[in-house]
Amino acid sequence: MFFWFIGTAVLAVWYVFHDARFDNRFLIFGALAPDAIDAIWGGARGFHSLIGSVTVLIVVMLATIGRRVERRRLLAIPIGLFLHLVFDGAFADTGVFWWPFTGLSFDAARLPVAERGMLNVLLEVIGVGLCVHAWRIFGLGRSDRRRDFLGRGTLSA
Repeated sequence: MFFWFIGTAVLAVWYVFHDARFDNRFLIFGALAPDAIDAIWGGARGFHSLIGSVTVLIVVMLATIGRRVERRRLLAIPIGLFLHLVFDGAFADTGVFWWPFTGLSFDAARLPVAERGMLNVLLEVIGVGLCVHAWRIFGLGRSDRRRDFLGRGTLSA
């Protein structure tokens, strides 16, 4: 799953915040990171739990005290992590989502993407459609808009 998380995260943040200065590159990184990191450990682990996203949020807040510009940019990562949990349906596995409050073992929990099977194909097709929609509303057919996105992560409708 790639386009599903990119499309849902970028559009959700745009429609909620309408912030043309938001760094969507860090948002996309955060939205894709949980599956990439937890897959290394063989299944749903800390980054599919609420505590994983909260920990990253706390680290970002503490590491950027007095550095407002960096904080603004880096906050996109935990926002992406939280959105991944929502759009992955990670909350459906309460043992993983509420870890370590429900116990320390992950009991060989599989990634939600692995649990969904062929439904992923439909979600990925929807994700491609969302990315095409985002391409259009943000005018990414224009080279200056693409340059702004690649250089600063900014999107504006």
